[in-house]
Amino acid sequence: MDLNDKIAIVTGSARGIGRAIAEKMASYGATVMICDLNIDNVRRTASELSEAPPDTEFGALQVDVTQRESLDRLASETVDLFDQIDILVNNAGIIGAAGWENRDRPSEDDWDQIYEVNVKGVAKASDSISEYMKERNYGKIVNIASVAGRQGAPGNPAYNASKSSVISLTQAYALGLAPFNINVNAICPGSLWTDMWERIAVRNINLDESQSGLTPKEHFDRSIQARMPLGREQTPEDIANLAVFLASDLSLNITGQAINVTGGSRMD
Repeated sequence: MDLNDKIAIVTGSARGIGRAIAEKMASYGATVMICDLNIDNVRRTASELSEAPPDTEFGALQVDVTQRESLDRLASETVDLFDQIDILVNNAGIIGAAGWENRDRPSEDDWDQIYEVNVKGVAKASDSISEYMKERNYGKIVNIASVAGRQGAPGNPAYNASKSSVISLTQAYALGLAPFNINVNAICPGSLWTDMWERIAVRNINLDESQSGLTPKEHFDRSIQARMPLGREQTPEDIANLAVFLASDLSLNITGQAINVTGGSRMD
């Protein structure tokens, strides 16, 4: 796979899956714009990745995906710095408003904030960045959805609904942008041991007396063994590998797809 001379924007790339995608794309030759809501994390991540081989250039910008003005600024500054935008990865996402792990059901704030970031954020970013892709008749958009968008779960219907919406948005934008030679696909990660999943594990333990005494990682590992036919967790690098493929010219005839990376726990 070759991303040489490609310019990529990865939202929510200061840590976790987003950081892994940014790093992996850079390893295949892309110049990457690191952007996240927390500017300190953005600068630290861009600095750390710039020091690691290969010696690749990274941009760094604070971005709020809920604000169209912030995304328009991201697009224009990326073009000012690097002349073009080839790849957009819509990775920024949340699982709830502050304190979500202390609630057994999502609050009104959870619903509102999840929808603003996970759904409208993807649409707004795609609208802003695709305008520059249209001008060049080329582009790749990769949306990070979730296996939660494939099948509902009782604990957080707001998050499930948002990720299902990302899959639907992927299909809609794939159809709308196809005349401009822009591919739009989604990745549906399964279970990854990230900061977010650790907080989910803590919440699950607190809500289920039968889980008391387990550490968050023990709870996570038991979940993996119970649900994954391959018997192993997914990793940020797993997601990054597929993101690179979908961003490369090896996937020119793939669009409108939502591809699972779930260790076999979902096969549809």
